[in-house]
Amino acid sequence: MITLDLLLAARDARRATQLRLLDRHPDLTLVVLTVNIPGNVKRTPESYDIGMEGVAELRRRLGGRVREMTINDFPTGFEAFLLADCGEEEAKHLSVEIEDNHPLGRLMDIDVIGHDGVPLSRTSLGHSGRRCLLCGEDARICMRAGRHTIAQLTDEIHRLHDGYFRRT
Repeated sequence: MITLDLLLAARDARRATQLRLLDRHPDLTLVVLTVNIPGNVKRTPESYDIGMEGVAELRRRLGGRVREMTINDFPTGFEAFLLADCGEEEAKHLSVEIEDNHPLGRLMDIDVIGHDGVPLSRTSLGHSGRRCLLCGEDARICMRAGRHTIAQLTDEIHRLHDGYFRRT
């Protein structure tokens, strides 16, 4: 079981890694993939499968332009850092395409970290915000309002995961 303190420490460590990678590779674009898993258990067989599928899809779409990659499957969750030889906006459009259209994309959070250290937003590039996994409304509103239980979300994650990996 993961505590809030552990999640916050993991977020701070991820941020430190992002800044270190940006500093070491100012000529490359940093793409960071995490897996959206609600509740206090963040590392599961499903989260690993989803994360690795996200990495594989990013690599397919970026072709040979991935120059460096680090994958971590911590108790606080799956995370991958990819440094790619492409523009930030191109990488963000590609990440939104995966999040919105891949069968598991709604379970992935793919951030493109600008050279200034600030993540590019979906809306700044003309894309809509993330939709709720269950009802299709704005995901932030559903999350803040607690509209869905962790059990409902977890059941949907299992359904999406099992359906995808049974067919591939």
